[in-house]
Amino acid sequence: MTTGITIYKGLSKEEVETYGLVLLSCGIVHQAVRMETGWELRVDPARADEAETLIRKYQHENPAVHPEPETMFHDFKKSLAGVWGALLLLAVHVYIYTRADVYLLKNTYAATAGRILNGDWYRAATALLLHANAMHLAGNMIGIAVLGSAVCSIMGWGVGWLMILSSGIAGNLLNAIAYKAGHSSIGASTAVFGALGILSAWQFLRRVRQPGQRFKALLPLGAGLALLGFMGSSMHADIMAHLFGFLVGMIMGGLYGTALKQRPDFRVQAAALGVVILILVRAWMSGNIKPG
Repeated sequence: MTTGITIYKGLSKEEVETYGLVLLSCGIVHQAVRMETGWELRVDPARADEAETLIRKYQHENPAVHPEPETMFHDFKKSLAGVWGALLLLAVHVYIYTRADVYLLKNTYAATAGRILNGDWYRAATALLLHANAMHLAGNMIGIAVLGSAVCSIMGWGVGWLMILSSGIAGNLLNAIAYKAGHSSIGASTAVFGALGILSAWQFLRRVRQPGQRFKALLPLGAGLALLGFMGSSMHADIMAHLFGFLVGMIMGGLYGTALKQRPDFRVQAAALGVVILILVRAWMSGNIKPG
């Protein structure tokens, strides 16, 4: 075909290839021409009407995929909640290392497996606020600032923090069960990886319900596991605690995405944040010592 009439303009490469296959299946020869504004599809003038009818029929039977599914997933809302969490970690670290008995605090509040299994449940929570040194603290501050803000931007400043804290506590509890004895750890990294798991599961559910996106839905899970391997397996890192935090976070993120159709309102957010504060205060008081 040396000449033809343009029946579609401004198409993407994928669209022009798809429509071309539709036309070829009915024996209609076509040309795909790349222009500055996109691809043009040209056919023999004598078969232009037939070609347009075929493509419209195809479009009707195969509606375009929309990027956002239904309304069960909410738009991201800007949040600095993770930054406030990072500042809390900094404040606790500064207080401990300037005014308190560091050895006593770590001995009393670290996630020591044997002690946790003997009833010191609070250690699974308090250990999240303790850090070995400035580098350890800085890494977790960055992680909680970025990932904590992302979780709270989706789920809200109260529910988000409750989920992150719960994943961290559960990760430390599972770690204690796995080790049983002879293991002790501190640091917010279990909660950081819990947040990563929450985000991975949420992104998976966000994509898996979209037609044509089910394979791509696996990408967030793969990315999360890659980050877990890259960030969570450095020297002196508690790999098992990181893994447990990530897995618990995935479960919680999946439950959230499946069960809730909209972001919880202000009252629920306030109640959830209140539970977070209550858990931390109660856990700290359970150590039976007063820092400083």
